[in-house]
Amino acid sequence: MDGRDRKNIKKGTKVAILQKQDERSGTLTHGVVQEILDEVGFHLKGIECKLKTGQVGRVKMIKL
Repeated sequence: MDGRDRKNIKKGTKVAILQKQDERSGTLTHGVVQEILDEVGFHLKGIECKLKTGQVGRVKMIKL
């Protein structure tokens, strides 16, 4: 699923995010959404979320 649409992401969804410090390397961090930080319905780089581990980044992939 597309991580750029806010409607696809809910609390408790398993996702892979790209953190700010990992933008150059492209390393994805996997986890469960605790909070959606973006207010917009669509963002080209991905919706910004906070994981249950406290890590913040933009959603690149939604796991089903």
